[in-house]
Amino acid sequence: MNVIGLLSAGGKVSATPGRWRCFPFLLESSLFQTLRNSCCRKKTTAPKKIIPHVDFSHENTKESGKALDKLFSSEQQASILHVLNTASNKELEAFRLLRGRKSINIVEHREKFGPFQNLESLMNVPLFRYKTTLKVCKSILSPETGGKKKKLPENQLLRKLIKPEVGRERLKAVNSIVSIVSGTRRIAWAHLDRKLAVLDWQQNECCQLMKGTYPSSVYLEEISSVISKMPKADFYVLEKTGPSVQNSSLFPVLLHFHIVEAMLYALLNKTFAQDGQHQVLSMNRNAVGKHFELMIGDTRTSGKEIVKQLLSESVLKEEPRVFFPPDKIVRYRQLFSSTEQYRAEELYDSLLQAVAFYELAVFNTES
Repeated sequence: MNVIGLLSAGGKVSATPGRWRCFPFLLESSLFQTLRNSCCRKKTTAPKKIIPHVDFSHENTKESGKALDKLFSSEQQASILHVLNTASNKELEAFRLLRGRKSINIVEHREKFGPFQNLESLMNVPLFRYKTTLKVCKSILSPETGGKKKKLPENQLLRKLIKPEVGRERLKAVNSIVSIVSGTRRIAWAHLDRKLAVLDWQQNECCQLMKGTYPSSVYLEEISSVISKMPKADFYVLEKTGPSVQNSSLFPVLLHFHIVEAMLYALLNKTFAQDGQHQVLSMNRNAVGKHFELMIGDTRTSGKEIVKQLLSESVLKEEPRVFFPPDKIVRYRQLFSSTEQYRAEELYDSLLQAVAFYELAVFNTES
């Protein structure tokens, strides 16, 4: 029999002294009395006093939600809600704070209850409380820092935007550029002057480049053929992009991009050996995406709709952002329409890159 059983058996210790000869310390300790009293205490029959519980959580959540809406302007709220209501699960996971179950919960809640009407409604999604929701909203507006970005000096902005570095005077003196974007199957380019008039815009299929063992002679022939169709310009601007080296399955694609880039640099920089001046520049792809608000986290979405809008504005507005000459607008619209059935991102991106180059690198350097 254990100690508790001995205590509860008779209720009196003196009646059974023999049992406790091996536990003399218990007879004198306060622990012994406490154990005995707890075992022999009679259960009370008095009803328990019930203290009413008031749940303030719903009211607190509602107040927090109202405070949340006040922290962002109407434009910021619209941008956040657009992402929450349109982004796929994969696109939501591009935001660090929405990886895992949170992005799945957003999509499931959206499918079950419809689109989010305000920021407060996000707090109805599992795993989203006030502080989490606030951080998520800030990260959607500023994916890199989750807050306000520090304004960089102009020279640092240019270094992040284009490489290699060129003098501001050369950028201010630009009259025309050719923006070039290459993919795995085609190369597209857009020729724009400083008035943002589209002088030429087309693409060329290069299906043979990704086949075989990447012979240099084939690249030379293909790239030389494409360059022969390009007009002369002050600068040739290439899109700087490429898959992660860590993904070994994409190594052939990465190799292809590097070979094409090297070929374009070598063949278009015709006077570099004489004057040492770069005519070929590389422009940061994500910087162009941010300029046109195409970024969702670290992922850039299609620029097709923006190009379509630019084409329409050229006809409907007196002072459009981009000017398509009347004698070429029909051909350009037909070119755009011919890509409706398949993705021709190189064509769209070449135009957007040219516009971004002028607006970010040329016009911003003019005093």
